[in-house]
Amino acid sequence: MLNAVYQLKKPRQFEMVYKDITLDDEHVIVRPTHLSICNADQRYYQGNRPEEILAQKLPMALIHEAIGKVIYDPTGTFQVGDFVVMIPNLPTEEDEVIAENYLRSSKFRASGTDGFLQEYVQTVPDRLVKLPDGINPFVAAFTEIVSVSYHAIDRFFKTAHSRVNEIAVWGDGNLGYITALLIKSMRPEIKLYVLGINEAKLNDFTFADETYFVNRIPEGFAMDHAFECVGGNAAPRAINQIIDYIRPEGTIGILGVTEDLAPINTRMVLEKGLRIIGSSRSGRDDFQGLVNLYAEKPQVVDYLENIVGEQVVIREIRDISRAFEKDSHKLIGKTIMVWDK
Repeated sequence: MLNAVYQLKKPRQFEMVYKDITLDDEHVIVRPTHLSICNADQRYYQGNRPEEILAQKLPMALIHEAIGKVIYDPTGTFQVGDFVVMIPNLPTEEDEVIAENYLRSSKFRASGTDGFLQEYVQTVPDRLVKLPDGINPFVAAFTEIVSVSYHAIDRFFKTAHSRVNEIAVWGDGNLGYITALLIKSMRPEIKLYVLGINEAKLNDFTFADETYFVNRIPEGFAMDHAFECVGGNAAPRAINQIIDYIRPEGTIGILGVTEDLAPINTRMVLEKGLRIIGSSRSGRDDFQGLVNLYAEKPQVVDYLENIVGEQVVIREIRDISRAFEKDSHKLIGKTIMVWDK
């Protein structure tokens, strides 16, 4: 069967190409319904990646955050009509030590191979997780980024020392909101602080115990552990602030992405005996654990509704560009494309 794939040919220019899908007895066919735009997609769309990277990866279909409806499953894993979240990580091998999202051999949709901006997606059942009945599809659409925070928090609890009374999250954007929400939902007994720069955004963290501006941190403030969810040019300042305020032998989880090197105060890292954990992407276990959390604690989905932003219906190729342009001007929130192709 012919499949329409909407590839970014060069910055700000999409084109439709047809690719053949061969039906077999091993792959499931999913029709995307709701797709979420990530900052990584925007960097490709705006051309904010090095020229050699763009030349290497384009043309390519974007989007690695999406859900869809199963329309064909010869394996019997799903029922036709099931709503599923699609996992963008595509491992080619297993390793008893290294997780699938860190294997250098793994591929990742919308980063070197076509993402979910397609009429149909063909994948193996292992790359799909069934969603709870009745879940808000606009929230479910960005399950992938939520699974990244879930993965980072899971790694944190396996690494950090046992005194986990107070945790601080640096960052008042989408990633900070998601990470803080999951920490409080998974471990409600922990005292949670959120530090940011925007008063309106900080006001949305109603589940946090305290919120502070990064330039008005109270005297005597300290925490056992922290997560950096800032990224970009502000990442170095955030990381170094964490190093200043964290207690000895604390663990710092770094999630923010920056294209530049981030100088950090290694002297204090050594003096305090700190652990620094970098986390990126996620794997099937993280998706399944998160979907289970959605089902067990539906209030998590309710809180995530607060960061649903623009909702753009996609009927033709120029609608895709319109969605990306709207997303590029947002202050906060996730732009969701409703696939009506």
